[in-house]
Amino acid sequence: MTAPNMLTTFAIALGGAVGTVMRYWIGLALARWSQTLPWGTIVINVTGSFAIALFGALTVSGARLQAPETARLVFMVGLCGGYTTFSSFSLQTLDLLRNGTPLRALMNIGLSVGLCMASVTAGYLAAQAINHMYATNVPFSASDE
Repeated sequence: MTAPNMLTTFAIALGGAVGTVMRYWIGLALARWSQTLPWGTIVINVTGSFAIALFGALTVSGARLQAPETARLVFMVGLCGGYTTFSSFSLQTLDLLRNGTPLRALMNIGLSVGLCMASVTAGYLAAQAINHMYATNVPFSASDE
């Protein structure tokens, strides 16, 4: 693997910053409708998945619109990555299906959702344990629950 081009790296970072700000603004705009279901996140994930697939399919080599690889990276990795990583997950799952590997696509879905739920649970429990130790100044044990 070659060293990354620093100009490309900064361009991707700028795209990521733009995507992150877009995510924040859209989340704010949809906050009032997100009281019972996280509609902001759902809209962001759906629109990001659409955008990455549309741009990727339109600009891939031999497609209707030719785009330099740097532009593809800035949009797909930077902007869409800052906006939502769910778009990358969705596109990669579609690619697995399109390549005739539905079992791998299902594994990607199952492992991603299952492991992410396990990780978010572990992170939450670790934070609760740290908070408990800090609040009571005593070691945390499972019997405290």
